[in-house]
Amino acid sequence: MRSICVMWSLLAAAAAATAPTALRGCAFPSRPPLLSLPFRRGRAARNMLGAARSVSAAVQSRSGGGAATEVRAAHSGEIHVIVGPMFAGKTTALLRRVQAEAGNGRSVALIKSDKDNRYGLDSVVTHDGTKMACWALSELSSFHDKLGIEAYNKVDVIGIDEAQFFGDLYDFSCKAADRDGKIVVVAGLDGDYKRKKFGSVLDIVPLADSVTKLTARCELCGRRAFFTLRKTQETKTELIGGADVYMPVCRQHYMDGQIVIEATRIVLDLDRSTVTEKALK
Repeated sequence: MRSICVMWSLLAAAAAATAPTALRGCAFPSRPPLLSLPFRRGRAARNMLGAARSVSAAVQSRSGGGAATEVRAAHSGEIHVIVGPMFAGKTTALLRRVQAEAGNGRSVALIKSDKDNRYGLDSVVTHDGTKMACWALSELSSFHDKLGIEAYNKVDVIGIDEAQFFGDLYDFSCKAADRDGKIVVVAGLDGDYKRKKFGSVLDIVPLADSVTKLTARCELCGRRAFFTLRKTQETKTELIGGADVYMPVCRQHYMDGQIVIEATRIVLDLDRSTVTEKALK
């Protein structure tokens, strides 16, 4: 019971220490009587939070979890996720958000996967030609080292395009927002051409402050398109391409498209069999 009371006291002190001045006099949600402890504010709260971190570091050290805890930023960050099918305007929404943050005086950095080289590796480019300089990386974990510690610490907002291609998206987003106090804006496909989870984009939804699901227009009927239809017979999940390979479709035309694709596959297989039989004769 003592440990529970101490935990409540530490959490309350942390909340009071980091709350805006105007809010510090407001009442917090009540707790059960047995756990009721007075909130400590101001310098005492900050001292208590510092002591809690020291205790945590000591426990980690004794248990072999590391010599000390990682230093957290003075303020917490945010994670915002933008998802949708191909041609839904995800990159446009990402650039609009990042540019707005820059317009508000924040330092921004943009990252994309080096797998996507359709428009070069030095820029994030929308389908209508809008572009912004970026870092093209194979792993997000390399961003900190490539940028340098001093430059990284000055960055307020990190935008990530084509996020489905980053296997370390979850860990990077956690550290950037929770530990480093960054605003992380992620744009990527939530599903592949089979309507299955694509990469780690959906894994960070539980971490997100906001999730925006965009839609495109069905290329065949003009209704809202939630899915991406692949036009080719290629079956690997990661296939970089644009309108020559993919099109946004509604549910009805996605299902119709699967029938057409399967029929095409059968015809092609029959043609190959016929050619092989003739060659053997």
